[in-house]
This record gives sequence, C-alpha cells and structure tokens, in this order.
Amino acid sequence: QVQLVESGGGLVQPGGSLRLSCVASGFTFSMYAMNWYRQAPGKERELVGRIETTGGRTNLADSVKGRFTISRDNDKNTVYLQMNSLKPEDTAVYYCKCLAYGAWGPGTQVTVSS
Repeated sequence: QVQLVESGGGLVQPGGSLRLSCVASGFTFSMYAMNWYRQAPGKERELVGRIETTGGRTNLADSVKGRFTISRDNDKNTVYLQMNSLKPEDTAVYYCKCLAYGAWGPGTQVTVSS
C-alpha cells in the first residue's frame, strides 16, 4: 500500500524559510520521480516542482524558481522541499506525489504571514 506522509509545515514570516519532508512507502521509491504540489484556499492544486529518480535533476514552477529547491534521499525514501524567501502567496497545503500511483498524503500546511 502506497503511503506518503508530509511534514515540516508551519507558520513563518515573509522572507522566512521552511523545509518540508515527505516520507514514502509501499513502492520502490528510488525508481520514480516525485512531485510536490500545493493547494491554496479556494484555488486548484498546482504543481510546484519535480525531481527525477537519480542525478537530482529538477523542474520548478516559475513562481518558485530561485526560492525553492527539491532534493531526495533514496536511502531514506524521502523527498524534500526547501523553501526560502517565502511570500504570503506561498500559503497553501503542500503535498508530495508519485505520478505512478494515485495516493495522496494528508499534506502539510504552510502559512506565510506577519
């Protein structure tokens, strides 16, 4: 059974940083690319970025380029989202996902506010 558990969210002031983690289980993590998504109140879920299986190649949405980075530790079945220079518009619930499977985790809330 595929499970994804996100953590690391919280309340942060504009300009601050957070590091989100997503621990995956139930599939061979190292064989799949992983995506981060977010959903702000009243908005559709949007893709934040993606990291490939090996080599660390990533693609990020224009809205977060230069501020967010994605990394992974295949030994720990974990994908990370480092978020710097946070803005109020980054406020959302953040999710990780493997596109090969339908499962979503509970997400982790990020609130950027002074």
